[in-house]
Amino acid sequence: MHGIAMHGDPAMPADYTHLPYADPDAPKGGELVRAGLLTSFDSLNPYAITGRAADGLNEYYFPQMMARSWDEPFSLYGYVAETVMTPPDRSWVEFQLNPAAEWHDGTPITVDDVIFSMEILRDQGTPAKRRAYGKIVETERMGERGVRFTFEEGVDRETALLMGLMPVLKKEWWEGRDITQPFLEMPPGGGPYRIDSFEPGRFIQYERVEDWWGAELPYFNGQMNFGRLRYDFYRDESVELEAFKAGAFNYRIEFNPERWITAYDFPAAHDGRVTMMPAPHGRANGMRGFVFNTRRPVFQDPAVREALTYAFDFEAVNRAYLAGQYERIDSFFDNSELAATGLPEGAELALLEPYRDELPPEIFTEPPSLPTTDGSGNNRRNLRTAAEMLNEAGWIVRDGVRVNAETGEPLAFEILLSSAADERVALAFARNLDRLGVRTNIRTVDSSEYVARLDDFSFDMIIHRYAVSLSPGTEQYTYWGSRAAEQNGTRNYAGVQDPAVDAMIDEVINAVTAEELEAAVQALDRVLLAGHYVVPLYFTAQDYIAYWGDLGFVDHQPLYGHIATVDSWWRKE
Repeated sequence: MHGIAMHGDPAMPADYTHLPYADPDAPKGGELVRAGLLTSFDSLNPYAITGRAADGLNEYYFPQMMARSWDEPFSLYGYVAETVMTPPDRSWVEFQLNPAAEWHDGTPITVDDVIFSMEILRDQGTPAKRRAYGKIVETERMGERGVRFTFEEGVDRETALLMGLMPVLKKEWWEGRDITQPFLEMPPGGGPYRIDSFEPGRFIQYERVEDWWGAELPYFNGQMNFGRLRYDFYRDESVELEAFKAGAFNYRIEFNPERWITAYDFPAAHDGRVTMMPAPHGRANGMRGFVFNTRRPVFQDPAVREALTYAFDFEAVNRAYLAGQYERIDSFFDNSELAATGLPEGAELALLEPYRDELPPEIFTEPPSLPTTDGSGNNRRNLRTAAEMLNEAGWIVRDGVRVNAETGEPLAFEILLSSAADERVALAFARNLDRLGVRTNIRTVDSSEYVARLDDFSFDMIIHRYAVSLSPGTEQYTYWGSRAAEQNGTRNYAGVQDPAVDAMIDEVINAVTAEELEAAVQALDRVLLAGHYVVPLYFTAQDYIAYWGDLGFVDHQPLYGHIATVDSWWRKE
């Protein structure tokens, strides 16, 4: 086929000419300048285990086998691979290369390059690529331009698509080099842009490749319109914002809705030179919240975890600190149809039924919900409920301190943070916990210590965001799987070890149709919510984009939002 979807068929037909969010008649030229996501970079090797690679290398410089549509949950279309073939069980995937595909120096992209790329990334690449490509048990050449990868028995359905996202490296140049290390040599590229100039720590600039071989591919028709792309790097977010206001760069995504309301009061935003564009999106939000480490004895009782959830007053925090711009997260897959709502029924109920005796009974009798307040800061009703629940769980108050009724052990824990920006939210939570007699200590540490403590689970509670897509897959094992709970370095920070959770993840991974996926994810969501592993925080279902000058884009709302499809924008002047 011309494309592949995680579930079902890709939305675009074989004879499609362009994506819905691209305009084939868009003018070419102009410059898009934005701030780098990191504060600096020291490498042009995005596949190294160490170092910080410059922005844009994966998106614009190195080619991939296939390219992702941002208007579908998880679909890929032809890029270096002209076609893709896989059996119903996806036990293998075969690609036929586009005969026009070539490197910037004019030499062809070959099957040798593809096989070499897989092998070097499998053996020396990042852990994620080693895991994905490590599932390959056989590689076969299929004619002059074909390659087939056969996977180990029982492989998940996502692996075929992960192979489609594989970057392609030029064997002649990379062979003999240590891919695990950062470097500033300029490797051969084959994408729509070449590196024009760069200065580590300051900027990197890309120039559009004239007569690029992939420009006429349906996927790229109407995309990659800017003549130059540039990333400037700032060491401080406040300095970055002031630089944008002064016109030092011309496109900015604001990740803080509160700052969007309060910090963009400047002349260019009033007279039209800068466009302020709030833009809704359909991305699944994921879960961000206070994560209980259930390996700690104090958090092993779900009733205690549920009681402490009542101490977080979202409405008061939103009003006092967040300019009222946020919504409460009430699902591990919020802002999507994958979120569990109402009571389980149909296929979802059928998945949960075998575990009815082990699951909390409210899963089957009550819709998932979180405690609410009037936002005044007076949280007495919820704190009273929390106190009653803690008393029933065996944690009583003595001399103003919540202690275990049998052992006298105080209910106390540390909230570990990596960002000072989270301190005020943690303090608001801690003040209400203190009213319950629960003692908390908030500690902010540098990033290296924070990562080290997460890797070996040496913390009581953290604030963490579990990113999800509209096509959840094997990452759910690392988030919630029982085996991951016992392996240092995974992201099962909550220490979840629940056979029902494992079974629901299996169903998610093995779902064939979109309907099967939806039922499985909703069942997983419901079980995780009932486990009270996280005190959910907040999110916004909008992106906040500001830009200088007159930019054009198609009047179509992409599923993943306009920030995902800026490559289809153009400059009108």
